[in-house]
Amino acid sequence: MLSAVYSQFGSPQDVLKTKDVSRPEPGPGQVLVKMLLSPVHNHDLMTISGQYGFKPELPAVPGTEAVGVVEALGSDVTNLKVGQRVAGGADGTWAEYYLANAARLVPVPEGVSDETACQLVSMPLSAKMLLDTLDVEAGDWIVQNAANGAVGKLMAQYGAALGVNVLGLVRRGETVGEMADLGIKNVVATDEEGWQDKARALTNGAPVIRAIDCLGGDGAVQLLSVASDGAELVSFGAMTGRPLKISPSDLLFRGITVKGFWGAKPPVKPERIGQLLGELVKDAAAGKLVLEIEAAYPISEVAAAAKASGEPGRKGKIAIKGT
Repeated sequence: MLSAVYSQFGSPQDVLKTKDVSRPEPGPGQVLVKMLLSPVHNHDLMTISGQYGFKPELPAVPGTEAVGVVEALGSDVTNLKVGQRVAGGADGTWAEYYLANAARLVPVPEGVSDETACQLVSMPLSAKMLLDTLDVEAGDWIVQNAANGAVGKLMAQYGAALGVNVLGLVRRGETVGEMADLGIKNVVATDEEGWQDKARALTNGAPVIRAIDCLGGDGAVQLLSVASDGAELVSFGAMTGRPLKISPSDLLFRGITVKGFWGAKPPVKPERIGQLLGELVKDAAAGKLVLEIEAAYPISEVAAAAKASGEPGRKGKIAIKGT
């Protein structure tokens, strides 16, 4: 079977290769899944480059989430059956077949597209868990950058459902209209003169008590320029690959506090994760959760897929497709 692989850490488009390897066999509690679609997440690319929170043993097969069809069951697996379409987190999903822990997979309801199913867990679940831990109430304001990204759009959607106001920052003016077409309001572009004044007009002077940074670099500086004194900054991502920049005066004189959020070690109980995952599956089945794919690349073009994932202006994820 074909599999993506990397034998050293580095730029994904340079170190990713395709190899013909033996198909794995499921052990106890595992299932063998024939991969249909697997998204290229930012954390996948950070892992390949050696910049993520853990480093796998090399050589390694990338990919952490997918939708596929159960091909074979390991012993003791009773919650799934052969031929069933399933989604969820796993390791080494950028391959024609991959092994997954049966307990981490969820059956995909009829009517849910592969495009939505392949990214059903990682980003949506992270957005829900993040909102769960922000300690905000209906009527409160939060601000986020990368608002046109997958998590940004989901935060706006889930925040609105809870009555939480979400102010979104994007880097290009044309993106504001694109977000409005999706029904997402309260978005300003940071490339426009006086964007902070536009942001304050949207909040009507209400305090902005939480700031979510997905960029790193100067992202926090922009967020804190519209956040209120005493706000909490949550570092959620590092899309720019640059160190987080924060002025000492924000910490010393404005009472800004800073913490990080990592979905791999969520600050919520396992039973709550199960509840949130159930909500996601229900929303997808009802058509309330629809996630787009910009383009899908075959495993043989995995390096090109990694490069495409870094291109600005995408309207959806890049994905790897099975055969």
